Amino acid sequence: MTRITTMLLVLVIACALGVINSQHQARKRFGELEAEQAAAKKLAEEWTQLQLEQSTWATNKRVESVASKQLAMRIPDGASTVVVNAQGARP
Repeated sequence: MTRITTMLLVLVIACALGVINSQHQARKRFGELEAEQAAAKKLAEEWTQLQLEQSTWATNKRVESVASKQLAMRIPDGASTVVVNAQGARP
């Protein structure tokens, strides 16, 4: 009878250690999950900021300003403009 009791005690202790280990791993993984979710949220905010910045840099007014100031571009006058008609074109 003492052998069975000892074996059951060892089995209960092993199960308890297994539960403790399982709980520890679950808490550890949950902490990692929260950290990754925080990083994902930060990246999403940064992505939104970059999209806003890109839309600001790509506005027509900004492109025209850079083209005229930095590249010395200007709108061509009517005499130098040629209109090509698609009906006279060959495939």
